Amino acid sequence: MEKYVIQGGKPLRGSVEISGAKNAAVAIIPAALMVRGVCRLENLPEISDTDTLLHILTYLGAKVNMINRTTVELDCTHVQMDTLPEDMWNLTRRIRASYYLIGAMLGRFGRARSTMPGGCNFGVRPIDQHIKGLTALGADMDVSGGFIRATAKNGRLRGTTIYLDKVSVGATINIMIAAATAEGRTVIENVAREPHIVDLANFLNSMGADVRGAGTDVIKIRGVKSLHGGAYTLIPDQIEAGTYMAAVAAAGGAVRVSNVIPKHLECISSKLREMNVEVEEGDDYVLVCRNGPLHPVNLKTMPYPGFPTDMQPQMTAVLCCAPGLSVVTEGVWNNGRFKYVGELKKMGANIAVEDQSAILQGVEKLTGAVVRACDLRAGAAVVIAGLAAEGVTKVEDVTYIERGYQDLVGKFRALGADIRCIEEPESEPVVNWNAG
Repeated sequence: MEKYVIQGGKPLRGSVEISGAKNAAVAIIPAALMVRGVCRLENLPEISDTDTLLHILTYLGAKVNMINRTTVELDCTHVQMDTLPEDMWNLTRRIRASYYLIGAMLGRFGRARSTMPGGCNFGVRPIDQHIKGLTALGADMDVSGGFIRATAKNGRLRGTTIYLDKVSVGATINIMIAAATAEGRTVIENVAREPHIVDLANFLNSMGADVRGAGTDVIKIRGVKSLHGGAYTLIPDQIEAGTYMAAVAAAGGAVRVSNVIPKHLECISSKLREMNVEVEEGDDYVLVCRNGPLHPVNLKTMPYPGFPTDMQPQMTAVLCCAPGLSVVTEGVWNNGRFKYVGELKKMGANIAVEDQSAILQGVEKLTGAVVRACDLRAGAAVVIAGLAAEGVTKVEDVTYIERGYQDLVGKFRALGADIRCIEEPESEPVVNWNAG
């Protein structure tokens, strides 16, 4: 079992280059299933979620050619399968983004069947808005027994107007993918506006789709008969960048975070400045510096352009050491996103969770402990806490972290952190030979 071992208390210094956006990659790879021709994707993050999706496409009959570590050519021209076979079920249940294959298969074949998605477990994450949107496009949807089955009436989806009851990134993406080749015009209202929504729209358009309005709360799509091949470069990862920015805030030091779009980071930069962290923006970088004491702040996660829910655990870890009272409120997910608080408390954090808020009283220092990554972003949070803590922190269940961070250990080591990945056998159960 892989674990991270961190000797905390070392300021971070140097430069770190941000990888391609995980949340864009896991939408664009399934969308490539609809492309007839060679589709070249550049700046792909080298993470387990993208590996899983590429493996699924290979199994479905796509030709996958890795040009280098971050560039792949996909040819889905001759893919015929509209059902994920049993051999793939463990893979689709492993990641949340597998549900985008439903929209892609419906758009390509008019039929789809897959397992319910998996991914990080931090509470109920319903797919009702996905079902509402795909049904409105003319699909008969059946969700039962852990499977999703969908069939387009008359073999092809038809454009319509869809109003999402709740802003949903996943539903926005799934409907966009399916509607790209639907007959007629689709209007999706009350949509998500995250940068990776815009990135997906740009990818689809570069392959011949007609998607307009991404980045606003109304997206209009005029369906085309098919998508053609082309090349596309993914945007840098907003959340990975924010994670390294938060790490500097917690551990101290000065780091240039390169290959970013500073506008995507404005809400994070603003909150860090409020916490007494210097953030200087360049054309494609931010310089983050923290020398003095942290200041407590209140923050609430909101859909983009608000503060991202995927940065909530990391910022909570930083605020553990901000003298005074801070309140972190989760405004996107209804429950489960504070599971990691118990891990931070093992390190000496003073946190109480009430309903949708974590109330923090900053402590003088955190102390190393054995903790676990409860999910992807919670894993990043305990790593950040370990970097700031006194003593040794051991992080277990790091497979969650590797779902979304490319070479996290190597990048932190290059910044001067004392962190390493070790392999330890799983603990054997203790047997009491004197019992009964």
